Amino acid sequence: MQITQLNIYPVKSLRGITLDQAVLTERGLAFDRQWMVVDDDNRFVTQRELAAMAQVRVGLTPDALVLEHDAVEEPLSVALEPEASAPRLEVRIFKDHCEAIDEGPEAARWLTRVLGPLGSSGLRLVRFPDEARRAIEPDYLRGEKAHTGFADGYAVLVTSDASLSALNARLAEKGEGPVPMSRFRPNIVVAGGTAFDERQWDDIQLQASGVRLGLRKPCKRCKIITQDQQSGEAPSPKEPLKTLAEMDTQPGWKGAFFGQNAIPLAGVDAALRVGDVLSVTRRDS
Repeated sequence: MQITQLNIYPVKSLRGITLDQAVLTERGLAFDRQWMVVDDDNRFVTQRELAAMAQVRVGLTPDALVLEHDAVEEPLSVALEPEASAPRLEVRIFKDHCEAIDEGPEAARWLTRVLGPLGSSGLRLVRFPDEARRAIEPDYLRGEKAHTGFADGYAVLVTSDASLSALNARLAEKGEGPVPMSRFRPNIVVAGGTAFDERQWDDIQLQASGVRLGLRKPCKRCKIITQDQQSGEAPSPKEPLKTLAEMDTQPGWKGAFFGQNAIPLAGVDAALRVGDVLSVTRRDS
């Protein structure tokens, strides 16, 4: 088996960046979900509420995060090094409350201009502080300590090319068009093995770098996977969410599942590369 894709999403729910290589940190791949959009109540905003977030292009230079949108000529540039005097605020992600750095009024005006207000609320851009820790839920860990940034709940999302092929085959049987892997916003995509076999993987190891990731919880999917990750539109509003649920890809679990949530176990600061060969340790049951 080997890695076929590496992706990061520097701003939660905006467009991702596909990479040839990425560095593993304690919070996942470097720069992944390091920023987030919040409303006036400091609550996180995603494509679930604002599908047009998929239209914002994201780039990284050696010095800055750069956001672009067709509605405006000028991109938004945010320095990678935060200002020491930048205000801090408490933000909410589901039931979690954590500290964030406010990226200021210029970023707020730019986001609200290109995306519009969310109801009566404006939009702001916040950054996860380097020194902060947001613990991953312990329920599915094995006594391990793990943390993440602004991701929904886990540090890394792993998906399988074989599983996507199986899903698209079932969609074709129903007269539906195929969906690309981008719908699922994974960090690491793996080729090899059989469809949905990843639900039996306990961990994966990269031979070249010594990286080891523990797969700890199936990823339950929401309506974002029905939305095109360029336009934000839903070509077939219930798909592939409906078909995934029908396929029962995670037996014994209620809902639609695709991919596995993972945590770093070894190899922090090492590089992962597309084409890297990996091996798998399977669960006993």
